Amino acid sequence: MDESRRNFLKCSTVGVAGLGLAVPVATAIGKALTTETLPGHLSAKRWALVVDIAKCQSPDVQHACVEACHQIHNVPNIEDKHHEVKWIWKQTYTEAFPDQVHEYTEDRLKDAPVLVLCNHCERPPCVRVCPTQATFKRADGIVMMDMHRCIGCRYCIAACPYGARSFNWKDPVPHIKNVHANFPTRCKGVVEKCNLCAERLAQGLAPACVEAANRVAGPDAMVFGDLGQPDSNVARALRTRHTIRRKPSLGTAPHVFYVV
Repeated sequence: MDESRRNFLKCSTVGVAGLGLAVPVATAIGKALTTETLPGHLSAKRWALVVDIAKCQSPDVQHACVEACHQIHNVPNIEDKHHEVKWIWKQTYTEAFPDQVHEYTEDRLKDAPVLVLCNHCERPPCVRVCPTQATFKRADGIVMMDMHRCIGCRYCIAACPYGARSFNWKDPVPHIKNVHANFPTRCKGVVEKCNLCAERLAQGLAPACVEAANRVAGPDAMVFGDLGQPDSNVARALRTRHTIRRKPSLGTAPHVFYVV
């Protein structure tokens, strides 16, 4: 583990210990930045997510996904749209897939609300522009944020073509109703985004949005798994369902796919 990762683990352990948490939680958070794992962990050659637009467009499903993600990751609820922070949110199909819409696209689909998040791209432009390596891609494809190294330059926000990153313009802690003790809070002046629940994977748990979607909408509303294994659920879903990706012409190769 390089020195930057050691520093993050040290900071995370100190911060979490101050909340009176057990050591395994702090260890899981620290190791989420690496490919090191804990007993019972979930690992993959290449993580991917498939979202069924039809199954995930009801308000109940979308609310459950957003709440599950934002609560466990201490995402602040800031009403000012210019300052809001979001890890998973909804856009209309037209907004999410502007290059997939034409004059004959069904109105039903054009206006359909779609859950969007960081695409954990194969070639993430955010990683290329970060001057401090605060954002980096793990060997399993997850694009991570080490917020202790973020200097707030916001180059990654400018580089991301999906609007998947948020900047903390103000101290987020006062805007968190109930601080979830199992994940560190952030500070003013840093960028944050979806980490594909890397800390949960390190503990053998699926991403929170996947659990919430499948609990409310039923099986396969979201399918998460290892695209590097041909017999995995996510690989089978991509072979048997018609899926699209956001802005494929940009060449970033998103690893969040959508069933239409």
